[in-house]
Amino acid sequence: MAAKAHGTTMAGFVVFAGTMLMVIALINIFEGLLAIFSDEELVLTRNNLIVVDVTGWGWTLVISGLILFAVGAGLLLMQTWARIVGIVVVGLHLVSQIAWLGAYPVWSLLMIALDVAVLFALTVKWSDVRGRIGGDRGTTADRERARVAAAEQRMPPLV
Repeated sequence: MAAKAHGTTMAGFVVFAGTMLMVIALINIFEGLLAIFSDEELVLTRNNLIVVDVTGWGWTLVISGLILFAVGAGLLLMQTWARIVGIVVVGLHLVSQIAWLGAYPVWSLLMIALDVAVLFALTVKWSDVRGRIGGDRGTTADRERARVAAAEQRMPPLV
């Protein structure tokens, strides 16, 4: 019974990871579009007024958002490629948050904790999770053996 509960918990973690990646992707796409359409920002320093063009940053956010959305959708569909790409992308995001720790400490620590939870969901017991959610269909021979075994269990005993 405990193994069954653990499998359900891990399946829930993977659904959480996929959903969070899709939400973060939508936020990135929205912020990227804002940066593209209002591409000049004014920065006022003590001695200068600086105009900064953020179009490149906007395109970076849009492209990373599209990648994250595809990975999140792939995770919800239990695709192995999404798991591998998700581990790489979330690992890179975790490292970038360490770089931003001095500027945005609370946000960075929150993102690091979320990244660790998502990495945990993507790296622990993937085969159990795929079987629980239904992404692992098995081979034709495996399905045939399972069908025969189920039919034998339903047969009445011969007298």
